[in-house]
Amino acid sequence: MSVNKRFLTVSIAAALVSSFNVQAAGFQLNSQSATGLGRAFSGDAVIADNASVVAKNAAAMALFDRPAMSLGLTVIDTDIKVKNTSIVASPFKVDDASIGGISYVPNLYYIHPINEKIAVGASLYSNFGTLTEFPGGYGNNVQVPELKGQADIYGGTTEVKSLNLGLSASYRLNKQLSLGAGIDVIYGSGKFTRGRGLSPLPSSVTGTSDFVDIDADGFALGFNLGSVFEVDDNNRFGLTYRFSPTLEAKGDMTYIPNAFIGKPYDLSGEKLKMPLPDMAEFSGFHKLNDKFAVHYSIQWIGWSSFDKLETTGGTVIKDYEWQDGWHYAIGGTYYLNNDWTLRAGYMHDTSAQDQMTSISVPDSDRNWISGGFTYHLDSKSNIDFGLTYLMGKDVDVKESQENGSLPLTATTRANAWLYGIQYSRSF
Repeated sequence: MSVNKRFLTVSIAAALVSSFNVQAAGFQLNSQSATGLGRAFSGDAVIADNASVVAKNAAAMALFDRPAMSLGLTVIDTDIKVKNTSIVASPFKVDDASIGGISYVPNLYYIHPINEKIAVGASLYSNFGTLTEFPGGYGNNVQVPELKGQADIYGGTTEVKSLNLGLSASYRLNKQLSLGAGIDVIYGSGKFTRGRGLSPLPSSVTGTSDFVDIDADGFALGFNLGSVFEVDDNNRFGLTYRFSPTLEAKGDMTYIPNAFIGKPYDLSGEKLKMPLPDMAEFSGFHKLNDKFAVHYSIQWIGWSSFDKLETTGGTVIKDYEWQDGWHYAIGGTYYLNNDWTLRAGYMHDTSAQDQMTSISVPDSDRNWISGGFTYHLDSKSNIDFGLTYLMGKDVDVKESQENGSLPLTATTRANAWLYGIQYSRSF
């Protein structure tokens, strides 16, 4: 059975966990460490300057000769604007909206070498997360009765939280080559609501007053593979692959196929199957002299695998059309003295969206400008700080759905500040 095609796709995909690429309702969450944040995550799969490297490449644990741990927090402050919004090209514009928010993303890592060949590790972090919230009654400022509140059908609240528990191992084959692998247990939860866009409600409607009301969570199991090739002590490369599973989410999920008539349709008896994107990354690190090193990364994210949403009962929600994404990052590290290490980086990453766009999932190509430092408390412990400004682009959105509502046009732009702090120690 087919159900409400456009809007429920956006609602599920944004409300559950990890299907789009950091911030707001549609970006992959790059927040694994303050160290990586300070260099725009360039070289992150092979530098191995603290235990957080296990989040990117299990094989890099072979570079540690003693136990190590890292504990950190990333704060993501999003600035997301929705402007020039109108319904069916009406001259009666909807008020501009600011839908960003602040998210807090903790992380924890531990690496334990067993001997000269084998090391094991554990990690707890997030790969995906978002928060956007439109003002209540979005679009009620329009004075035309037929258009009043229509934009609320496309607005609402989206909150996503995810947690990745990883268990990893590495094996050093020889002086140059090390291999690694890990298991990922992914938990995701999300809350998503959208208004009805009509006040008062028709007498035929009972139950929820929201067009969509979702509160669901689920688990999935994935794995990752990695390798490190060391040319010498100052030059090395890393290559990783992460398999992302199909997450099945269950909870309270109701919607109304027609926004203006009918009773809520209950999907809570089924699980929603959502394919997540695989990832691959190549990183390089080159220490040019005692003071300076350069590093870089290229990452591929397989968003095109997210072709459709369907339930375990066979209900096809939507055929989806996303495109694969890419991250290109380059950075430098300056070893100032025994106490201070400075770093900076730049990243360009491409949008997961292609033809399909939405005001609730703002997305575009993005540029990252990053800087950070390490302060060494002593020979075994240090504190890292990282700062990034993420710049998006204006995107012209044309959004419609087959539920009796009127089409919407708008312009979105998503920027963000990311702040990271981290404590690391070896034993």
